[in-house]
Amino acid sequence: MSVTALISALLLGYVFGSIPFGVILTRMAGAGNLHEIGSGGTGATNVLRTGRKGLAAATLLLDLAKGVAVVFLARGFFPGLEAIAGFAAIVGHCYPVWLRFRGGKGVATLMGVALGLAWPIGLVFAVVWLGVLVATRISSAGGMSAAIAAPIAAQLLGYQVYAPALAAMALVVLWRHRDNIRRLLAGKEPRIGKKG
Repeated sequence: MSVTALISALLLGYVFGSIPFGVILTRMAGAGNLHEIGSGGTGATNVLRTGRKGLAAATLLLDLAKGVAVVFLARGFFPGLEAIAGFAAIVGHCYPVWLRFRGGKGVATLMGVALGLAWPIGLVFAVVWLGVLVATRISSAGGMSAAIAAPIAAQLLGYQVYAPALAAMALVVLWRHRDNIRRLLAGKEPRIGKKG
């Protein structure tokens, strides 16, 4: 592994990951400034707070797609560095330089990375995410549970090579959810479909 390839994979991941689809879509639709709505994040959950379900769904799919794209591109151009590129994509999504490092929380992009690395990991991610979301109706709980499940799934399903990078990605996602964790512990985290 050359230093040039490593740097290139990191840059590829960061640049793709930092594309703020939520911001782009809401501005194009005249739905407001995401940084002044809800949590101020740029992901699908905050887009949903604009009341535009279609925009939220599109943001979710595009954020997921950029995670998949990063892995596939890195696998093609920098074989063996796709997990590192995926990690950079999560960092880029959460801390985009174009938005003064004010991005989203990385859940959808992490699902895309997981799917790109190995579809069984992505499947576990999706099942855990949706399962916890349906059970609790708390978006953050579903996202964090899925992030934690990804490296565990990699370890148990024979993709141990990806487990360390997925664990690092999960830590970034958990860090981005630190305010949510505080509210969860205090019993004040809002549920989907309810105000406050």
